[in-house]
Amino acid sequence: MIVAIDGPAGAGKSTVAQRVARELGFQLIDTGAMFRAVAWKALDLGVDVGDGEGLGEVARSLEFGFAFEAGRNVARCNGEVLGDEIRTQRVSEVASRVSAHPSVRQALLEAQRRMGEASSSVLEGRDIGTVVFPDAEVKVFLTASSTQRAERRAAQLIERGEQADVGRIRDEIEARDARDEEREHAPLKQAADAVAIDTTSMGVDDVVSAIVGRARQV
Repeated sequence: MIVAIDGPAGAGKSTVAQRVARELGFQLIDTGAMFRAVAWKALDLGVDVGDGEGLGEVARSLEFGFAFEAGRNVARCNGEVLGDEIRTQRVSEVASRVSAHPSVRQALLEAQRRMGEASSSVLEGRDIGTVVFPDAEVKVFLTASSTQRAERRAAQLIERGEQADVGRIRDEIEARDARDEEREHAPLKQAADAVAIDTTSMGVDDVVSAIVGRARQV
């Protein structure tokens, strides 16, 4: 079974997906971590963010794996555990631009499908239910106000000891929404058969319960 959770940045997809995967006993394929890993590796190698061909090569060179360890979903890239190095604001900004390249999306799409076809999985992203797994048994589209999403992101950065300006983060989130929605290849949009859940004023427990309930009814 595939549970596809789509939605814009900061809507709570990562937190919800992790909880849903644990409760169902499914593999959690963190697609965001995959794009961040490509961005982080590209920065490390000095590959220009506008070089689609070069970024595609970087993406194809990476082998991913995910597994829950001590209750936490651990992402590995080429055998090495991915940590906070892929969660900085700089990597986040670059990942958004990297993800717009068709070459990168195609390389990671193939990797995501291989992992999803091997085991029941939960995936979260922007085009899981429309492009990666259009036949997913459960499709959910999470949304939230841009202000709420910015406040959540700021709290995460502050918790890691980084500076956070909510107004600036909100502007970046809205700009990213526009890029994701307007890009030609695999734009952010709700699948016709996906259930929309606005998380602005909902608790995580309620969101998780709604998704797990749908999965268990399939």
